[in-house]
Amino acid sequence: MDNLKISFLGGVNEIGKNMTVLEYGKDMIIIDSGLSFPDEAMPGVDLVVQDVSYLAANKSKIRGIFITHGHEDHIGSICYLLDHIKAPIYASRVTLGLIENKLREAKKTNIMLKSIKSGSVIVAGNFKVEFISVTHSIPGAMALAITTPAGIAVHTGDFKIDFTPVGNDICDLKRLAEIGKKGVTLLMCESTNVEREGFSMSESVVGKTMDGLFAKLKDKRIIIATFASNVHRLQQILDLAVKYKRKIAFTGRSMVNVSDMAIKLGELKCDKEIIVDIEKIEKYADKELVILSTGSRGENMSALTRMASDNFPKVKLNEHDAVILSAAPIPGNEKAVNTIINNLYRKGCKVIYNELADVHASGHAYKEELKIMHSLIKPKFFIPVHGEYRHLKNHQMLAKELGMKERDIIIQELGM
Repeated sequence: MDNLKISFLGGVNEIGKNMTVLEYGKDMIIIDSGLSFPDEAMPGVDLVVQDVSYLAANKSKIRGIFITHGHEDHIGSICYLLDHIKAPIYASRVTLGLIENKLREAKKTNIMLKSIKSGSVIVAGNFKVEFISVTHSIPGAMALAITTPAGIAVHTGDFKIDFTPVGNDICDLKRLAEIGKKGVTLLMCESTNVEREGFSMSESVVGKTMDGLFAKLKDKRIIIATFASNVHRLQQILDLAVKYKRKIAFTGRSMVNVSDMAIKLGELKCDKEIIVDIEKIEKYADKELVILSTGSRGENMSALTRMASDNFPKVKLNEHDAVILSAAPIPGNEKAVNTIINNLYRKGCKVIYNELADVHASGHAYKEELKIMHSLIKPKFFIPVHGEYRHLKNHQMLAKELGMKERDIIIQELGM
């Protein structure tokens, strides 16, 4: 009998660039195709993608690309991958919407896109892949249960366990428990927040905090910078705009593109009469406006960064503005975010960020949520994924605390 071979072309010993390859006999499947951003040691580099030469050399074996969710570190390199291979892409509706935007920009056609739902099962050669709904900071996030001749492998994707979620994306603990009872050979579980004790904050708490801020900031223009892909958060902000009789203006390329896509798919529900063009905001009083912007993580060319540096003609900030940064900086860009905050204060803005109020909730499981996942799946073997080495090592120690033997826990390196 052939052995199941699992390789990581990204997403282990690093944050981002997620790509996992499963191979059995003459069949291969790919999980995710993400990118990462360069660090200070990569001057002149815009984006970092995987070395897919092995996949290109074995493209006749590839039976499908299975995407867990639509964040850039999971779909950002998809067009580059498709330069080298051809295979159907399976993903949820929102994830496919984001991928379609990328394919359109890259002028790629004749790509087979297959929309799935939680519970969908895809047969791909020796692999039978079941999609299972999980909660994350984007709609349509999925875990994967992959049945192979060598046993069942579970890949969690990015997830959290939110008992009061916003929207319909629940973490399907019941189905995960059922799969665990069947006997799982291997668990691949994300490790991003393994160092954080307890449970992650519910997204619904962010909505309550925002409600209080809208009530207090009734005479100010409100600018909110957040992730365009966090449609559930956008929905809460849109609902508050209606409640407090404000118009919404979207700005920033990804914010405009994602909100348009989400509205068309019905994932973002609003009366289009409350949406105004950013070019026409001067027609409205400060207290009548909310501006939803990109740039919550300090990206160089984002709308908020340009506003803070007085390089965004459409929006000029002053003491009549309140700016809410509804995000947490990723490791490495804290300085860029702090620069924005300092510049906003210099302009006289009221600035609210996570250290001052609960305006952001992580989409990644904390330690107690990871314990729940392990307890439901009860794997024979475990590979921690989605994290730097310290995260993987701490996840290994957590699994040992839960009764696993160190010999059954593998900290994986990049490569085939």
